Amino acid sequence: MANSVEAIKADMLARIGAASIAELFQQIPEDHRTRHALNLPPAIRSEAALKRHLRDIAAKNKDCEANLSFLGGGIWQHHVPAICDELVRRQEWLTSVFGSPESDHGRNQAWFEFCSQLGELLDMDLVGMPVYSWGCAAGHAIRMTARLTGRSKLVIAGPVSPERLSVIRTYCASAVDSRVIDVVFCGVDETTGLTDVAALHQLVDDKTCAVYLENPNYHGLFEVAAAEIGAIARKAGAETIVGVDPLTLGVIAPPASYGADIAVGSIQPLGVHMHGGGGVGGFIASRHEERYAREYPTFLVSIAPTAVEGEHGFGLSLFHQTSYGMRDEGKDWTGNSTYLWTIAGAAYMALLGPQGFVELGRTILANAHSAARKIGAIDGVTIVRSGGFFKEFLVDFNATGRTVADINKALLAHGIFGGIDLSKDEPGSGQTALYCVTEVHTEADIDRLVSALTKVLSR
Repeated sequence: MANSVEAIKADMLARIGAASIAELFQQIPEDHRTRHALNLPPAIRSEAALKRHLRDIAAKNKDCEANLSFLGGGIWQHHVPAICDELVRRQEWLTSVFGSPESDHGRNQAWFEFCSQLGELLDMDLVGMPVYSWGCAAGHAIRMTARLTGRSKLVIAGPVSPERLSVIRTYCASAVDSRVIDVVFCGVDETTGLTDVAALHQLVDDKTCAVYLENPNYHGLFEVAAAEIGAIARKAGAETIVGVDPLTLGVIAPPASYGADIAVGSIQPLGVHMHGGGGVGGFIASRHEERYAREYPTFLVSIAPTAVEGEHGFGLSLFHQTSYGMRDEGKDWTGNSTYLWTIAGAAYMALLGPQGFVELGRTILANAHSAARKIGAIDGVTIVRSGGFFKEFLVDFNATGRTVADINKALLAHGIFGGIDLSKDEPGSGQTALYCVTEVHTEADIDRLVSALTKVLSR
């Protein structure tokens, strides 16, 4: 906490043996330090003025409530039932992070329910509390496999989000050479857009700690060879990590059924709004084996009988191995900023139930494929692969002679966010965009997009 009392600051410096606050920052190289005065606006000295200032800034944003959005790629627009919002705003959840044994017990039960329901979806019995994002979950899982196997090579099969890939690379790096995990990419079959299985055979060897794939992949395509990919990893003694969208699990088989050792993914689709980049969280799940449990970086919640006949209690397991129990000696660092979203997730999964996930998955499939057919009928526009995708698909604008950036700018004038421009991160695809359609999109929404695209492209 910041402290402006000079006597207290002097006492703190004396206790740590520093002569000044400046001495604490000597480790920062000179060329990294700002030497000029910061051009800051005048201080705002009243709460009313500050509120107005922030409101004016926020008003400049173009949000997905006032505009029609076809963006995805990591944060998606899904319907959030009102009860999810009602529950997460209740005071007992907002304030119950760490407290008395009484409040902790209720919190632990809620966390247990979330992990149990997610485990049912994934067909995996061990589910940890969520970490900061899908990318973080993948990074933690990769580090888990490196510790389990004593190996230091990761093979990534198929396309992965640039944002997730950036986080994965960070987790695989290290200031200590012996802890670096080499990242190797297996290309895709240009015809199918899926993992080149023949190439994967050549890449996976006795140095491989894990094969990481996403199903569906970043381009929305179902990885039909997922079971074969898992078998290749197992044959080499490597682990298989599968990244999965939990909303697909009403229409496709869960990761455990085709050989996943560890599953990761985002919890944001499970009843969490898009919060200007916030609201994200990532789950880690695995088979219920002690060797996996001993490597989890995050909280595990258990149920056990109490001293009262027929009564059960809920508590944290293997707490000592987390960064809370061992600080920098824990199994990677994790924090609790995403734990509130488990309450929304538990409510969301309970509301849907098994059949609800089936209906939701089918609705998303129907909406996305309907949109792809209509968009693909526009002159000069092509759907890169017209089948086998879930909620996201590639739209090729190369034949139109227009850039995706130009098209998206024009669409915004119509109150529409177009798809993610892939021309920078995937230059080989040219002017291609990743479009996302979910259960919130109606036929009228899709027709509005098609009409706007037709007008934009005819200019």
